[in-house]
This record gives sequence, C-alpha cells and structure tokens, in this order.
Amino acid sequence: MPKLPVISGQEAIRAFKKIGYDADHQTGSHVILRHKEPPHRRLTVPNHKELAKGTLRSLISQVGLTVEEFVKLL
Repeated sequence: MPKLPVISGQEAIRAFKKIGYDADHQTGSHVILRHKEPPHRRLTVPNHKELAKGTLRSLISQVGLTVEEFVKLL
C-alpha cells in the first residue's frame, strides 16, 4: 500500500479537476467541487495548507480512486 502524500487542499483540487470535477463554490475554508457528468457528485475539500491523512484518504475513496491512481494525478 503506497504512502499518502502530504499535500495542500489546492493540490488536491487540481488533481480532482483532472478527473472531471470543477469548483462550484466555497463556504468558509471549504471548496465544494461538482462533477461535470451526471449524477453531478459533490466533493467538499478543505482549503488548508496541509490535508489530514484521514481526510485525504476519505476524499480519494469518495471519488472511487485508489491511492496509486490519485498519486499519478498529482
């Protein structure tokens, strides 16, 4: 199992944009991303300098990727 990288919220958002997510709006320090294709899944990414490991792992699983696939998007 590969190690999770230590990345910022902006780096995660850039990676998720590569698989079809766009920034919809921001509420406080959380950016809400919305998938372009139906069913327009939503993803809430904290816009922090460093994402917690559990938060990043949760985001990766919500979009249906493995850690290896996510690392390739970075």
